[in-house]
Amino acid sequence: MVAAQPSQPSQASEPPPSSSPAEPGPLAGIRVVSIAVNVPGPWVAARLVALGAAVTKVEPPAGDPLELMAPGWYAQLAAGQDRVRIDLKDSDGWTRLDTLLSTADLFVTSHRPSALGRLALAYQQVHERHPRLVYLAIVGHAGAGAEIAGHDLTYQAHAGILRPPGLPSVLISDLAGAERATAAALAGVIGRDRTGMGGYLEVALADAAEAFAAPLRSGLTAPGALLGGGLPAYGLYATADGWIALAALEPHFTERADAALQDLDPGHRRGLIGDRRELANIFAQRTTADWEGWAADRDIPLVALRPPDETGATGP
Repeated sequence: MVAAQPSQPSQASEPPPSSSPAEPGPLAGIRVVSIAVNVPGPWVAARLVALGAAVTKVEPPAGDPLELMAPGWYAQLAAGQDRVRIDLKDSDGWTRLDTLLSTADLFVTSHRPSALGRLALAYQQVHERHPRLVYLAIVGHAGAGAEIAGHDLTYQAHAGILRPPGLPSVLISDLAGAERATAAALAGVIGRDRTGMGGYLEVALADAAEAFAAPLRSGLTAPGALLGGGLPAYGLYATADGWIALAALEPHFTERADAALQDLDPGHRRGLIGDRRELANIFAQRTTADWEGWAADRDIPLVALRPPDETGATGP
């Protein structure tokens, strides 16, 4: 622990009201301390809050970088948590964190092991002081690879799921890894309650990306494969004013959509659901809203492509 500038309490703006239900969640009484910033750690914290845990989010003096990059999302993920800013290189700040850990059930980190070691926050160091504490480490690569620098983009590249030159629109590694970390946290707390002792749990974001690449590796979603453009009844089509996604995958949906298109215009031949060009011509003749209404009335899996800010989603 190296003396530095004293830490200051957080001046972050108040988060929006929590949408958690009035009834206590299954994790009521569980206390979590997280020093994990950016995306995976805050996502885990938000998921645990939604399940009833009490979370203290410890940020560095400059705050969580996510707040600068996406302030609205940051506020959603931090809602319902106690937020403090602590300089962990300062002896007083370090003591403040250690005091929080003394009453916590779960400690979440996302630093590289060498950095945690310099702060006397590596697992063995923390376990000696707080043997009942569950230690959850979110890392880039597992084991000895935890020191390798990386981010969601490099993990996706390593997993082979990128299609250049476009950048991914979803942080698959971060979010898939965060969901794995949430599950690990729950398992860790259950295990601690059985044995009376905390333990070490490690979740690698690169491993999550590798796992989520399974549909591509198996050939299911490869370009031209069944779910990669090879099945006309499962694809994207332009309408008169936008785009739709058709997913008539199972035979009963395929047959229903085919019959419904023929009913729409008796001039349409049966079996056109298997002809991508004909489908494209038909869908281009009507608006997106028309097609959504048509599909809803007939129980056909078809929806409009909407931009993210119109989906109504508010958080994890």
